[in-house]
This record gives sequence, C-alpha cells and structure tokens, in this order.
Amino acid sequence: MSIDNAAPSEWTAIAGSSWVRTAQNKYNQTLEKFDEITKPAHYNNSKLETIDVIIDTLGEYEAINYCHGNVLKYTIRMWHKGDPIKDAKKAQWYLNKMVELLEKTKGVNW
Repeated sequence: MSIDNAAPSEWTAIAGSSWVRTAQNKYNQTLEKFDEITKPAHYNNSKLETIDVIIDTLGEYEAINYCHGNVLKYTIRMWHKGDPIKDAKKAQWYLNKMVELLEKTKGVNW
C-alpha cells in the first residue's frame, strides 16, 4: 500500500503510534537545543561552535573586528532581507560577543 492512498482513518491510526510520538519528541528536543538567533543549528554541526573556532583561530583581540564586521553587516542589510527584527537580534548577538571580547582583552591588547 502506498502512503498516497492512505485513508484518513489510517493516518489517524499512524499518528497515535509510539514511533510517531518518539520521532516528534526527538524533533522537539532538537528544536530546544538551537535558537535561530543565539545558537543556530547551521553553526553547530560539529563538536565546536563556529564562533569559538573563529576566536581560537584569530585570537580574542582580532575576533573583535570580526564581530564588529558582523554587527555592521546585519544592521546595514536588515531592511533588505525580509526580517529586520531577526537581523537586528543577530547584530545584537555579535555586539554582545564583541563587548565580551573587549572586556577580556582590556589592558592586554589595548
């Protein structure tokens, strides 16, 4: 039997099955792990978060400029991508990371 030919009663029976509930629970747990602004899934595909690799590679002081560039990028184009609130929140996230790095490097690099 094809899924395309399933009757509504068959869909209802399947929807209540334990494997569907298990799949739904796993999906919900995955959604809870990630946040589109502060922890997007596409930046967390490996054991290390991308921003941590960037900071490790560039160094804390140099990563300040990376964050500053992203603040500019998200604020400059926020009106042209369709969701200015989302882009403003991303800019805010990078600004917060920039402040964190400035506090860490104060008196060391500047």
